[in-house]
Amino acid sequence: MGMMSSAYSAGLLVLVLSGVAQAFMPVGGGTSTHATITGNAVLSKITEVCRAVAESEGREFNPTGSSAEELLRACLGTATGEVSAAKFRTALNQIYMQNGLVDRDLANSPAHHFSNEAFVQARTLITEGTVSVKANVRKENFQAARETLGRVCHTLQDFYSHSNWVELGNRGPYMNLFRQDLPIDNVADIDTPTCNDCASGTCPNPLLPDILTHKKLTSGYMGLLSATKPKGKCSHGGASDMTSTQVPRGGISKDERRPDNAVLHDAAVAVATQATLELLEDIRGAAGNKEFLRLMGIARSSVLCFVIDTTGSMADDIAEAKRVANNIIDSKKGTVDEPSEYILVQFNDPKFGPLVRTTDPEVMKEKISALGANGGGDTPEMCLSGLQLALTGAPPSSQIYIFTDAPAKDMHLEKTIIALIRSTKSTVNIFMTATKRTSKYSGRIPRADFRVYYDMALASGGQAIEVSKSSLPQATEIIVDSSTSALVTILQRARNPGKVETFPFLLDESVSNVTLYITGTAVAFTLQSPTGVSQGSTETTGPLGTINTVGNLKRVRLNTLNQTGLWEIHMNSGNAYTVKVTAQSTVTFVYDFVETFKGPHPGYGVIDGRPLAGSPTKLLLTLTGRHGPESLKVMEAALVEVSGSGVANGTVEEMGGGNFLVSVNSAPAGEFVVLLKGKDVSTSSRFQRQTTTQMSVTPVSVKVVADNNMEPGKSLDIPFTISTSVPRTKFNIRARNDKDFPMTYPNSIVSGSRSTAEGTLAITAPTNTASGTDITLTIDVESDGTSDSNYAVVRLSVIKKVTDFTPPECNMFNINNSCPTDCRNASWHATVNMTDGNGTGVEKVWIQEGDVSHSANETEHGGVTVIQYFCQISCCTPNLKVSVTDKEGNVGTCFHSIRPTTTPVPFTTPNGGPPSLGLAVPLWICLLLSATAIV
Repeated sequence: MGMMSSAYSAGLLVLVLSGVAQAFMPVGGGTSTHATITGNAVLSKITEVCRAVAESEGREFNPTGSSAEELLRACLGTATGEVSAAKFRTALNQIYMQNGLVDRDLANSPAHHFSNEAFVQARTLITEGTVSVKANVRKENFQAARETLGRVCHTLQDFYSHSNWVELGNRGPYMNLFRQDLPIDNVADIDTPTCNDCASGTCPNPLLPDILTHKKLTSGYMGLLSATKPKGKCSHGGASDMTSTQVPRGGISKDERRPDNAVLHDAAVAVATQATLELLEDIRGAAGNKEFLRLMGIARSSVLCFVIDTTGSMADDIAEAKRVANNIIDSKKGTVDEPSEYILVQFNDPKFGPLVRTTDPEVMKEKISALGANGGGDTPEMCLSGLQLALTGAPPSSQIYIFTDAPAKDMHLEKTIIALIRSTKSTVNIFMTATKRTSKYSGRIPRADFRVYYDMALASGGQAIEVSKSSLPQATEIIVDSSTSALVTILQRARNPGKVETFPFLLDESVSNVTLYITGTAVAFTLQSPTGVSQGSTETTGPLGTINTVGNLKRVRLNTLNQTGLWEIHMNSGNAYTVKVTAQSTVTFVYDFVETFKGPHPGYGVIDGRPLAGSPTKLLLTLTGRHGPESLKVMEAALVEVSGSGVANGTVEEMGGGNFLVSVNSAPAGEFVVLLKGKDVSTSSRFQRQTTTQMSVTPVSVKVVADNNMEPGKSLDIPFTISTSVPRTKFNIRARNDKDFPMTYPNSIVSGSRSTAEGTLAITAPTNTASGTDITLTIDVESDGTSDSNYAVVRLSVIKKVTDFTPPECNMFNINNSCPTDCRNASWHATVNMTDGNGTGVEKVWIQEGDVSHSANETEHGGVTVIQYFCQISCCTPNLKVSVTDKEGNVGTCFHSIRPTTTPVPFTTPNGGPPSLGLAVPLWICLLLSATAIV
């Protein structure tokens, strides 16, 4: 169940979400939910780590305001350029959303909520989940790590709401929940009564005096389907708990702040926040500062991802890819547009991969320089297999660039690729170069054998560019254009066959580097500015911009002056074409399609596939801008067909902090994107933004709940449920995973009279699979005899069983901390000893805080290795914090500060106030994490 909710947040949500108003009870004050506890802890820890990194690098950390961009900018330490917080928001939302989905998908699991006195099982979820997070961070599988972290936070926080920990007088975290090797002490056994009867259901403290006197640990029993509970045991409480009507009645849950439990609720909120901070600090200790910040989404947004055909005819293309990569690496070094990550996948026939991923530009240069063209013949290649690796390995919303001169051989992956594009919201751009081996495919535009490339590009909002090998350098300018940390799409449309049509688009004051892309053969257009000035497609240099033509692509760079206002592009062609307008701006939005879920803590959950037809389509979106989301307003939101004329306007409900719920009564019949028009209140400038990933509705639903990690050599069963409005429907099923792990599942299944069908997929990781390996599983379902289909994309992690939970020892001594008033040329000293005598051995030692120079010494004492650091620390960075990690990810730390001890203060803005909802926790996330959810 969720932990604690408040009347204040509930009251706000009642106003904007009357459809689930019965779930919100006006009881007292406060705003503590799973979302706010997780969000406040995460932002507090991010701020702490950012400050430590800045101090260690000898620079200041001073956010200039309360917006996410300003925190991001201050943390990255970049003085120039525009950086978007969209991926930062997306990363945080992945944590928050998975936290809330524990209520949707696992409401009846006592272990996930510390209900029914399931302390050992719940602790196992926390410890194994933490191991999984650390292992995934090591492998740079950050999305998988975030999702697991969100679920672990939920269970950890529920301990303080659903147990009697705070009733026993405890006001600090129960640290044994982080250690599998330590006992959970003094738990009331199954035969020990724990609660008095409470007829009203709202008694201040119904626990039996004997439980309090002897400090017995217990938690409430929750019955969603049955009122049965052991004799004398406490219930969770609330309308959804059937056991709460059985003597002893009432409950001990502190999920909601009521007059009878306000003190206990507040105590549970405080200690759950401390516990979440302890969890985050442990993960930080294992990951290191910079990797921890990457986990939290603090990174430059731009990612350079190449998927390259390496057959013998591709020498020119490979040389161009090398040139572009080196140019981007060299020209953008030290700027906000320097890629935060580099990814390379090669494919041939029959081989493809591996995926190479690095944050080091020199490593990328080395890897791409080592590529050579060899092998292959007059045959298609394994392009989709290589793209699958890129889509599952790159961060969400990445720009992926494919170089090839042959059609795809592995066409059976087409539906899997479309599902992954929709799931990741990544954009696929394809450069297709003509050779002798592709000449036989020419004659039809688009050529049938290359159809999948056009379909993938269109589905993702990317470009499919046909170009000669000699002209390829002109076409790859699109890669330089999109290698930015603040790329936005303002318009994208496609017509096949072409037609005479006018497309308006709005440019606001925040945009720069506006570029138009028109693809198609023999297409003509006229561009018109807000002042009525026109320029035709044959004017390469005109009053509005510069037009470059290469292959089937026309690239228009607008002049920098007088761009704001309503523009129009008049297309005049009967041939197929696409139109796309992009720019750089920090004003953008992130979104997810969602559905309502019911239960003890109802709310909205992210849809893992396509939205259902026949019911309103809902999405939750968050605006983000340089000066904070509070300055941005949504004026219109609609679902718009890219290749058709269908438009479905949405009803927009503001939820505070730049967050909005959009409801569309009937989505367009075809593939659509989200079009948003808004206003920047600070400048009175109106703006337009569009998503690129195409989506559509379907009558078929696929539900998958996979909460478990995989163990090497063991099979994992994953149940799934398929439903549709038509009973006794036969569904054809196809499942794939990106690691080619063996799987078994039914090839088809028939729904019953209730129009639902259940099946199980079993997947096995080989015994030699490394811990932290991330698997992306895609399940495609299609109704037999129709085109109705849907999919589910599931991320799994392989984690080896851990038996060592003992952290290494870290001790600090010989401290000389006398520092003068002028710190600039002075230092203080300390010696640090580190050992892991009873564990798997020290793997890593690193300085978490402090501008430190040190020398190291390693000795043996009684068969135990002792690592000794002699540290010299600048007096201008008065904190020294050292972390030592063993090979299982257990962390030992030691800390000393020459600052006077002060009471920790909560994260505040530079003006001294609390963070805005835009920077802290989106209010809609509070709802998503369930209406009556904790802390």
